[in-house]
Amino acid sequence: MKLKVLNLSKTELKSIELPEQFYEPVRLDLIKRAVHVIQSNKKQPYGANPDAGKRASAKVSRRRHDYRGSYGKGISRVPRKILSRRGTQMNWVGAFAPGTVGGRRAHPPKAEKIITEQINIKERRKAIRSALSASLKKDLVEKRGHKVPEAYPFIIEDAFEEISTTKELCLILKKLGFEQELERVKVKTINAGKGKLRGRKYKTKTGPLFVISKDCNLKKAAKNLTGFDVEKIEKINVELLAPGTHPGRLTLYTESAITKLGKEKLFTKNYKKNQEIKEEEQIKEIKQEKESKAKTKKAPSTTKPKSKSTINAKK
Repeated sequence: MKLKVLNLSKTELKSIELPEQFYEPVRLDLIKRAVHVIQSNKKQPYGANPDAGKRASAKVSRRRHDYRGSYGKGISRVPRKILSRRGTQMNWVGAFAPGTVGGRRAHPPKAEKIITEQINIKERRKAIRSALSASLKKDLVEKRGHKVPEAYPFIIEDAFEEISTTKELCLILKKLGFEQELERVKVKTINAGKGKLRGRKYKTKTGPLFVISKDCNLKKAAKNLTGFDVEKIEKINVELLAPGTHPGRLTLYTESAITKLGKEKLFTKNYKKNQEIKEEEQIKEIKQEKESKAKTKKAPSTTKPKSKSTINAKK
């Protein structure tokens, strides 16, 4: 599968072959599971204080004829704390037990509970490959609600990474046909429920994702646009490509990001680190040098020169 490479003024420069990662079939179940793992690892452990509701002195005697006992008073055997008393007559109120005012909870949340989930490395990589291929399927991208230009999907040239201001970025996105998407992202709605009181008043839209090859000015330029994300190709995850477990996020890849994905074989079984690639290249260069030197050297002659005695004998 080949994709067009466009420049910043939307003119086609060339077309390049996509690496193997984009040929993965879309697996919704794997994507959903991988996103849940990321979300679970973001959670903070929480729980009640082990002494909560147990701080009151609420011991009631279980013996008969005891002045501080509940037997013979016509009351239940719930633990109680004394507020005041007159002789053997107690003015007390239920405490400590679940169901009483200020009492402990029957089953409170415990901080030692393991919240995090795990996923196999091969499954995680397969989920990322699946989400990558879904990001180039126009029907899935439109299904998510993105306003897609007619030319989508396409790859953008490396000059896109050098954009340094938000104003310049907006102008280029409008040239590329993302004007409706920019308008869609601006809309925000008020959140229903208690979230309004807890710093989550507005719900915002998820916008495009820009995948780059290295740290560049584009990160600062896109920071001021709501819903936009910029990430390096080696650091992308399933949640960025499929927010809310729904694959098909509108994604723009730079040309160098695509070449890096294919060269380093990211998110595959044959994944290689930068150091390994450099070492392989160095070994190849050494081999080529040795071969070239061997060719330039003259091969030594295997035949021995004939002596005078042999020549005279023949005569």
